[in-house]
Amino acid sequence: MSTRNPRNQAPPPRTLEVITTHLNADFDAMASMVAAKKLYPEALLVFPGSQERNLRDFFIRSSFYFVDFTRMKQVPLGEIKRLILVDTRQASRIGKFAEVAASGEVDIHIYDHHPDTDEDVHGSVEVVEEIGSTTAILTRILRERGLTLSPPEATVMALGIFEDTGSFTFASTTPQDFEAGAFLLSQGADLNVVSEIVTRELNAEQVALLNDLLEHSTSFHVGGIEVVLARTTAPEYVPDFAVVAHRLMDVENIQVLFALAQMEDRVFVVGRSRLPEVDVAEILSELGGGGHSYAASAAVKDTPLTQVEEKLRQILQTRVHPRRLAREIMSFPVKSVTPEVTLEEAEVILNRYNVNALPVLTDAKLLGLISRQTVEKGIFHGLKGHQVVDYMNSEVATVDPEASIAEIRDRLVINKQRVLPVVEDGKVIGLISRTDLLHLLISENDEAQWSQPLRTKKIVSLMRERLPKDILEILEQVGLVAAELKFSAYVVGGFVRDLLLKHENLDIDIVIEGDAIDFARRFAGRFGARSREFQKFKTAVIIFPDGFKIDVATARTEYYEAPGALPIVEYSSIKMDLYRRDFTINTLALKLNPGEFGTLLDFFGAQRDIKEGRISLLHNLSFVEDPTRVFRAIRFEQRFKFRITKLAANLITNAVKNNFFDRLSGARLFGELRLILQEESPIPAIARLAELNLLAAVHPRLGFDEATRRMLERVQAVLSWFDLLYLEEKYKHWLLYFLGLVDHLTLAELEEMLGRFNLSPKQATGILRGKEASEQALVRLFRYGDATRPQIYHLLAPLDTEFILYMMAKSRHESSRKAISLYFTHLKHLKPELKGRDLLALGYQPGPLIKEMLDRLLEARLNEKVKSRTEERDFIRRYFGPA
Repeated sequence: MSTRNPRNQAPPPRTLEVITTHLNADFDAMASMVAAKKLYPEALLVFPGSQERNLRDFFIRSSFYFVDFTRMKQVPLGEIKRLILVDTRQASRIGKFAEVAASGEVDIHIYDHHPDTDEDVHGSVEVVEEIGSTTAILTRILRERGLTLSPPEATVMALGIFEDTGSFTFASTTPQDFEAGAFLLSQGADLNVVSEIVTRELNAEQVALLNDLLEHSTSFHVGGIEVVLARTTAPEYVPDFAVVAHRLMDVENIQVLFALAQMEDRVFVVGRSRLPEVDVAEILSELGGGGHSYAASAAVKDTPLTQVEEKLRQILQTRVHPRRLAREIMSFPVKSVTPEVTLEEAEVILNRYNVNALPVLTDAKLLGLISRQTVEKGIFHGLKGHQVVDYMNSEVATVDPEASIAEIRDRLVINKQRVLPVVEDGKVIGLISRTDLLHLLISENDEAQWSQPLRTKKIVSLMRERLPKDILEILEQVGLVAAELKFSAYVVGGFVRDLLLKHENLDIDIVIEGDAIDFARRFAGRFGARSREFQKFKTAVIIFPDGFKIDVATARTEYYEAPGALPIVEYSSIKMDLYRRDFTINTLALKLNPGEFGTLLDFFGAQRDIKEGRISLLHNLSFVEDPTRVFRAIRFEQRFKFRITKLAANLITNAVKNNFFDRLSGARLFGELRLILQEESPIPAIARLAELNLLAAVHPRLGFDEATRRMLERVQAVLSWFDLLYLEEKYKHWLLYFLGLVDHLTLAELEEMLGRFNLSPKQATGILRGKEASEQALVRLFRYGDATRPQIYHLLAPLDTEFILYMMAKSRHESSRKAISLYFTHLKHLKPELKGRDLLALGYQPGPLIKEMLDRLLEARLNEKVKSRTEERDFIRRYFGPA
């Protein structure tokens, strides 16, 4: 979804505003105009040209007179100040209004559900969502603003949704369309009227066209995909040719159809596709048409049918995206063994890379395959010292890089192989596993966009909407520099995840398929930045002159030699790099190279988990290899209001039961705990840690009983109060929550915990002394009762902000909390205006007297006896005499 300033206010009445849509308007276009009129009540409704036949018939037969449309010729184009475009943003589809949009003198607002095109108009307000209908978008906005509809308005808007979603049966239909339909029904939409208009039987002329299309249809293959092309002619124009084409597709169960009809001086082309590899809108855009990836149309004037057909065939050869080939889905670089490797050594490699078979190679030449099953059985029989060459399978099926999915499937299934080597020029360049094939087959047979783990899509529109211009420019330049080096560049991880979730996150992590250090040096040199490099891991940090940083890494894989150990890193591809990450939601990547900029890669079903709100693991040993992932799982679960899957929760329980956290270094454990405490609202995450017995893994005395919960809630309330003071004072948010969490611990227990965390002596001492001093100060403050301003100041001034706020949260006495509030709001930054040099300038001699004078001035300030520089000067002369 793309949204810019969607909550625009109603326009002033004297501003000439026009609501318009695309040529050959359909019901969704007209319904969107009606809906937009509710947002812009003073705007004129103007069709840019003709409407579809069924829409014209509706106007003739309808008894709805609530909508007042203005004729195009009655609109003074030069006086338009605001242009509202609905159900389109293509300049070529709005007639004379394209000149108005291009003038640069009008404010343009856009509401659309079509994909991006190169000729899109842009505006100050853009609400673009790829859902089933534009009417559904506007219905949601009306509902959010509490606007009501009359039954006729609701009926017309329902017509738009029903028509563009095929009565909620098209693959493009989304939950938002259903929600909009439900709302319109609640507003009085008449489904009898909707049914009468939407459910149309073919007339005699249309039946004749359908029969002719059936007789004159041919099929051919492009990139392994079957395309049906049907053609017909009619002496006169027959309306609703798209309905006829859709009926043909249903009757013949066609996956990809292009129907052409020569009528009068035009050839009408309708494209329909049920396959992601065929984007009919992209294809028909070259004939001047447009629409959606699954449904589009075009009208070509003064060109013979045969010529249009030939042109279409040429376009198909370049625009149909071939089905995936072996080189696109294979994993590389290849993990392999040489013939002399022992079964015991092979087992280590199989476990290290979590694979089930290894090719046996000599100088990249394939000798055979050794499977995990063979290795484990051999070791069981006492053959661990024997070489793999003695037990490998030497009759191995292979494929070349251009092999289709069908070939790959046949080779794996018929030959019963766990992996299929991809061989080019006699050398193994990649491997395809059964799992790779299964993922691909699932994605190709599941029409839901969120269920296609290997599908890519462009989200440039979302990037433009959500990212600052300078960040977008940096990403574009990253792609350009990578392309110059013949590398592939991707932005990955949390940045991409939060982009889809519409959360702000400008921490940029770049992965390079190539040498990240070479890339970082080239990029930094070109843009006046500097590069800090880490040769051991082939990573770098690019630091811009303003201090902004981006992290750059070579695509890599990693393995763990023991649970809780730091990973061993090796170089790899983007797919393997993403596979090493913690959770599926963090495995998204955006390609940045020119021509593919903004292409989203999802190998592991991340989009589905984001949509369904799940924290899923990539593999079942994830918490064994790195137990800190448990803390991250809980942090993400609470931050995004997701849920940890049942499998992941069981694996967390297993990690706790087996004491995997004992193997973590204290520094890593503390780092993860601190990240949780840095969350905007960490209390639910702390409760979840306790629920899963993870607080006890941090320290046996940590828990989340009722007293701890109340203490943390008081901490949260104090922080909210303090932040609302707008003092612009920096403090450690996490430290205050940490103090609340350990409030019940003795100093000895806290010291033991901090020792486990391996904090620096300075940091550990600061926390211990600060907690002890603040608790002592709180007792004194209570004993003061009605403390004076100087007492409050001198008691609290030595303490850091975090410990004073801790006192406020810990205190149960209103007088103490008021005293702390007074300190922050009036006393903390109170200082004499006169400095030591000012006193010397008045003639007083250097020495202890100067300090005494400044102390007396501070007391006077605190007691409000002096309020200005002049009063301070008079005070000094009155108490200390003239110099």
